[in-house]
Amino acid sequence: MSVVEGSAADGPVAVDEVRFGPDGLVPAVVVDAGDGTVLMLAWMSRESLERSLRSGRTVFWSRSRGELWEKGATSGHVQRIVDVRADCDADALVITVEQTGVACHTGERSCFHRPVTP
Repeated sequence: MSVVEGSAADGPVAVDEVRFGPDGLVPAVVVDAGDGTVLMLAWMSRESLERSLRSGRTVFWSRSRGELWEKGATSGHVQRIVDVRADCDADALVITVEQTGVACHTGERSCFHRPVTP
């Protein structure tokens, strides 16, 4: 994998075309390939995106630790990439994965398990 899929009208988006923010990061929404559940939101640097595309497993940039981390490297809760898509501006990504185990570090299947109330 070396490109991020775009719309049929625009064609694929090369990594060089992804618009990383001033901090060098792009948001990546991770979605379960089986049922479409949003599993997590993470951040990717150019290097983490390139490594993810090469390996077929998600690699992110940890803003809190200031380093790359491969999802599941220590927990075994890995994410095998099925598809990577860029939005129309190429400044956000949706990564569809086959999730092994849970996605959230709290032990929940999805990081988005807490309802917001007024």
